Amino acid sequence: MSSLPESELQSILDIATTAAKKAGEIIVQNSSGADVTKTKANSKDLLTMIDPMCEKIIKETVLAEFPTHDFLGEEDVPAGKEASAAALDAKLKTDKDFLWIVDPIDGTSNFVHGMPLCMPSVACAYKGEVVVGVIFDPHRDEVFTAMKGYGAQMNGKSINVGKQDTISDAIVAMGSPPGEESLKMSLVGIKALMPKVRTIRMLGSAALMLAWVANGRLTCYWEYDLSSWDIAAGALIIKEAGGQFTDLEGTDFDIKNRKICASNGLVHQEILEVLNEAGVV
Repeated sequence: MSSLPESELQSILDIATTAAKKAGEIIVQNSSGADVTKTKANSKDLLTMIDPMCEKIIKETVLAEFPTHDFLGEEDVPAGKEASAAALDAKLKTDKDFLWIVDPIDGTSNFVHGMPLCMPSVACAYKGEVVVGVIFDPHRDEVFTAMKGYGAQMNGKSINVGKQDTISDAIVAMGSPPGEESLKMSLVGIKALMPKVRTIRMLGSAALMLAWVANGRLTCYWEYDLSSWDIAAGALIIKEAGGQFTDLEGTDFDIKNRKICASNGLVHQEILEVLNEAGVV
């Protein structure tokens, strides 16, 4: 349970939802695709003119209601895992208790190509712990939300993780990462997992895959390296939906974790064992 009163959490959740929906409207208005304005870490890591527009409207909405809160958005940070880790560290060392962690369009490559698998992810952390998370899929009008200690919902109705209890029944999601080391580990992981699970999916949006673990559409999602804005909201939503969220060694989630495994909890250890035995750790 969070140390914050329910009424305060609800106020934060309301603003997070409003902000995510505003960004979602912009995404849908440009859902036929968008031009790439530049690449970030490499030619696979894309940025459009819409990304900063979505981040701006989220930030303005949040700070209009909570002007003393701090804000960390993907578009404020240079490319690369070192820069994103350093940006989070710097924010956590300030004297501000509240930090909003935002990915304005998670799934930019999908967005560029007009695929309806892209969405905002909005989280609010209190003293370094995520207490509110919102993932809004504007293409399906599905709002995934959670307040720490109060369960997870989709469009206001409670959701729970799936019930698959053996790895052979698991639908596992993973990424197609741009970074060289992450790509190498993903290839190792897919080779190890594919013969053992029901199927593997790569949907191109961490936020979507995390949300779908929370409501049981996916059994597990793992990734070798992600930034805080990719996972902060989804981590809380999954845990509040009864799932498990750890690093690849099985340690409970911390906001600084970059190597992640999120699951329904029932297959979590089996998935980690397969990955670890293959050398993914």
